Amino acid sequence: MASIWKHPESKYFFAKFRDKDGRYRNASTRSTNRKEALKLAEEFEAVANARRTATQCRRVIARLHAEITGEVLPSSSVRAFVANWLNEKAGTAKATQAFYTSSTSRFLAHLGPLADDELSMISKDHLVAFRNALMARLSPKATNHYLKVVKMLFRAAKRDGYLVDDPSEFVETVKDKGHDRKRRRPFTLDQIRAVHAVADEEWRSMILFGLYTGQRIGDISRLTWANVDLDKEQIRLVTRKTGAVLAIPIAAPLKAHLETLPTPDVRPELAPLHSRAFAIVTEQGRSGTLSNQFADLLAAAGLREKKPHRVTSGEGRDGRRESEMLSFHSLRHTAVTVLKEAGIPHAVVQKLIGHESAQMSELYTTVGEESLVKAAAAFPVL
Repeated sequence: MASIWKHPESKYFFAKFRDKDGRYRNASTRSTNRKEALKLAEEFEAVANARRTATQCRRVIARLHAEITGEVLPSSSVRAFVANWLNEKAGTAKATQAFYTSSTSRFLAHLGPLADDELSMISKDHLVAFRNALMARLSPKATNHYLKVVKMLFRAAKRDGYLVDDPSEFVETVKDKGHDRKRRRPFTLDQIRAVHAVADEEWRSMILFGLYTGQRIGDISRLTWANVDLDKEQIRLVTRKTGAVLAIPIAAPLKAHLETLPTPDVRPELAPLHSRAFAIVTEQGRSGTLSNQFADLLAAAGLREKKPHRVTSGEGRDGRRESEMLSFHSLRHTAVTVLKEAGIPHAVVQKLIGHESAQMSELYTTVGEESLVKAAAAFPVL
């Protein structure tokens, strides 16, 4: 006969019952009410002995929950819940929406017929299998990105009452050991000059901004004249990736360049500094096209092998891609390297570039404007 017991370290009653083979089983009732817990224990034993399917078990639990609490547990197929979840995310950026859609589509395709089954039927094993299938085709970073979205999905399902437990909670992400990865490295000044020589006017300007501010390609492409204060010799922006608020002193070579750029007569503060790049990131919501264009410049300068941006047979976005040693992001590494080699303190470099971590915040207090100006003055003329 089923019974209940209470662990001294838990507020819930546990059910003790025999399964179809006569072995004793224990399971938490998730109830603090003795009468309710005993009723659940008896149902557990009935289920265990009747060899019911998982769906039948869920129906029993749902009926008990309704009898005890007066609340009906919501239910949904995986596919229907995904559709509703994506509708809730409709207010996010276009690129983010596209990634959510892509990630959940991959998951539904992996599940196959199970995608039309109850959401509660999905177990940790299903999610581990999905992660492992991604690992077979993608890099660890890409695998973790897709897995993160699926984890978000199941957290929402638990939050909304569709699940008692989140099966994705203990599905571990992939650790990238990095044995075969190429690390990005900084440019030499001669390499930057080589790229500068094959670039058009707008890309030359973007390269200068990359070197003298150390900012990411997406943030540079979104700059308008409203971000520039030539009187105070500062560029002010909020980074898209981290939300850091930066006031970057304008290095002398960059100021000289800015003074050569034309500004429109009407509402100049709304005008982008780099009109083509601005149009691309505004329309697409991401900077992938610009990164590809810069890769072409590197190839033209003889610094990188020319590669197609879209390929098939498991390559490209769906394949394991090696990180290129040189990219626009290398200008950020270059800025850091130049400043450190000039003897600028690490804390000042971090503050100027905006590459600040929680650990670094504990190591230093506010960096003064004078220190940042001195740091900007350490940049060489390209």
